[in-house]
Parts: sequence; C-alpha cells; structure tokens
Amino acid sequence: MLFSSISFLYFFIPAILLLYFAVPFKLKNTVLLIFSLFFYAWGGVKYAMIMVLAILSGYGYGLLIEKFRGKKIAKLFVALGVGTIISAMLYFKYTDFFIDNFNQITGMSIPLLKIVLPIGISFYTFQIISYVVDVYRGEKAQKNPINLAAYVSMFPQLIAGPIVRYSDVARELENRTHSITKVGEGTRRFIMGLAKKVLIANSMYDLSELIYAADEKTVLMYWMYGISVSLYIYFDFSGYSDMAIGLGKIFGFNFLENFNYPFISRSATEFWRRWHMSLGSWFRDYLYIPLGGNRVPKWRWFINIFAVWLFTGFWHGAAWNFIVWGLFFGVLLVIEKFWLLTHLEKSQVLSRVYILLAVIASFMVFQLPTLDEALVYIGGLFGAGGISFTSPETGYYLRSYAVLLIMALIGSTPLVKKLAAGFSKSEKYGRVANVIEPVLLVVLFVVVTAFLVDSSSNPFLYFRF
Repeated sequence: MLFSSISFLYFFIPAILLLYFAVPFKLKNTVLLIFSLFFYAWGGVKYAMIMVLAILSGYGYGLLIEKFRGKKIAKLFVALGVGTIISAMLYFKYTDFFIDNFNQITGMSIPLLKIVLPIGISFYTFQIISYVVDVYRGEKAQKNPINLAAYVSMFPQLIAGPIVRYSDVARELENRTHSITKVGEGTRRFIMGLAKKVLIANSMYDLSELIYAADEKTVLMYWMYGISVSLYIYFDFSGYSDMAIGLGKIFGFNFLENFNYPFISRSATEFWRRWHMSLGSWFRDYLYIPLGGNRVPKWRWFINIFAVWLFTGFWHGAAWNFIVWGLFFGVLLVIEKFWLLTHLEKSQVLSRVYILLAVIASFMVFQLPTLDEALVYIGGLFGAGGISFTSPETGYYLRSYAVLLIMALIGSTPLVKKLAAGFSKSEKYGRVANVIEPVLLVVLFVVVTAFLVDSSSNPFLYFRF
C-alpha cells in the first residue's frame, strides 16, 4: 500500500486514527501493530510472516543478550542474532545476483530462483540489527513483544525509512505524549511530503522516462535526463521521509530528520551529511566505528571507508551499478579527505558545480539498467559521439516541463522554507499566515487527490529496497 494512494489516504488513515485515539494508552501500540501488519500484508501475507519471524528472532536474542550481558556468551548471541536476522535479507535480495555472477564466471547455467523481494526488508532488517546491538551496548531489552513488534513494523517508516533506531524510540514506546499541536505539525509535514512525492517526484519521473524512450537524444536531453532523475530520486525519497516523520509525530513519535537540502552541498562529504542521514549514521555507528573508524593505520582506514561504501551501494540493490555507485562516492570522499577539500573551500561556485556534476553522474549510474548505458548517458552530457546540442523534440520537452523543473530546482533548496518562516514570524503578516496556511494545506491535499485520481503513474523508487 502506497502512502500516495486513495486507499491509504481515505480509508486506512481515517480508520487507524479513529481507533488509535479512541483506546487507552496501554492499547495504542497494539492498535499500531495490528494496522501496521495489515498495511504490510497488503503486499502479501507470506511476506508479513517473514517480518514477524524476524521480529521474534530479534526479540529472543535481545532477551538472551541482556540475560548474559557482561559474559563472553553475550558476544556469541549478538553474532548469532545479527547473522540470523541478516540471512533473510541476503537470501531474498542477493541470491539471484550471486547465482547470475557465478554462472558468468564459471560458464555454468544454474537456474535463477527468481525470488520476489519483500518490500522494506532492507529497512526492517537494519532496525532489528540496531535493536540487538543496542541491547548488547547497554539498552534495556524490550520485555513486551508487542512493543518491539510495533517498533519494527510501524507503518510510517516501514517501507522507506528513515531507519529508526530502537534507542531513539525505546522510551516513546513506553511513554509518549499526544497533543493537538503535534497532530497539526504532523499533518502539515505529511501533506507537504505527499505533495513533493505526487506533484514533483512523479512529474520528474515522467520526464526522465520520456527522454529515456526518445529515439535520438541530444546533449540538452542528456542534461534534462540527469537533472530530472536526480530531482525524482530526491523528491521521491525525501517526500516519503517527510510523510513518515509527519505520521510519526501524529502518533507521538519523534523520528529524526533524513534529508537536509543535499543539493546545496559543496562536497561529497557534505552531501552525505545531508542525504539519507539515517542510513549514513547507521553505517557509521554499526559498521565503520566497530571496524576501527579512522583510529587505525592508514591502510586499514582505507579498507574501512571502502567497506562502508561497498555495503552502502550493495544495500541499495543487488546489481553492479549500485556497487559502482557506492564505491564512486567512497573514492570521492577519500580524495576529498586527503587533497580536494582544501581546494573546494576556496570557491563556493566551483565546489557546488563539482558536486552537482558528481551527483548527476552518480544518479545516472544509480537509475539506468546497466553500467554501459550509464557511461553513454554520462558521455552524452559532454557531447560524446558527436551528437547535436538540441533538437525540436528537445525544445518540446523543455517547454512542456520548464515550469515544473524550475519549481523542483527551487524546492530542492531552503529558499521556500526560509521565505515561509520569515512570513510567519512577521508582525505584519504572521496572523495572516496562521489563517492562510490551513487553507493552503487543504487546497494542496485536494490537488494531490485530483492528480492521484487522474494519473496512472505513481512510481516509488524505494520499493525495490
């Protein structure tokens, strides 16, 4: 079930809100769990059972780790817990990838299993791992299986994050507050995220697909493709993160931010402090630091960095283009740490041009089906192959999507947020803003609904993770 669907917006959400706020606090996690399991089972009951088994596994290992905390056997239970939990993700997500590559290397023809990937398995696997490790590090194990299951399966962040760590919500599972103010803030955040997804991300996706299907491409087309794909990925994922954070606030949870205007970055280092922040911090705390971080000999430090970025790329998908995408950023980060950052700091213009070029090229690798195609598209940005700069077809696409492209580009910067904040704080216009904002949100929601009813295109990038 998509957040950006009529069934979710007009049936699922009203039903859970009605029941959730009608029951006493001790039953709220139960209601949240039941609806979350229904939400997930919408895509297939058997996949919901896989998640339930993973939750029960994490629950059992958490109790064992706490019972034997401080003893050597606790380390064994951590290793077994992480291994058990991650094995399901490895099987469903990567089995066919390994079989296919084994066949290519050996010339054998082992048939692919064609395993269907359970939606959101990459996210809930990492959340259960964080729970097991956090208990080992001193967090109290969750004695109530309903509370733990509600944390892992919580529908707002189940299929697209942000990756919520157990330590961040452990206390809110036991005791959290609800208020009209929080519901209002959450609703506003949800509608804004929904608009980003439906009005901007979907439009950028449509443009990228039109260009991809074009028979003859021009330099300007390749640039439009790179920009539209980058904006699509950003607004699609950040829009869902906004919706998750908003829904979490409605139910009394405070999820951490996941995006912070990454396209205004001046380096790859800064970009990854602003992009998918919950994933970056997860790899830092549960992989990079346990490997030794930068407090090791230089050669080990290199290995640690590339291990993190290898797994970052591989986490996104079982294909070589994702691995290359991750390692590409790993290489950039190493170059920046040892040489480039000092030069980038000297020019705000050149540093921003550099990172935007790197991001556009990287997302071509990320989005296109093969590495060969990605190389062709990256070369096309610079006129490789003697292609023309523009064409009548290019002009048609540009005119058709110019307004949306400009809106998306502006929306990817903090400009709108700063203007809105200044307007609301103004003594002259503050009261007007308080009256206008709810009206604008209702209008925006109606417009989004109209788009959903009328459009047959509603893709979601992170369903493949």
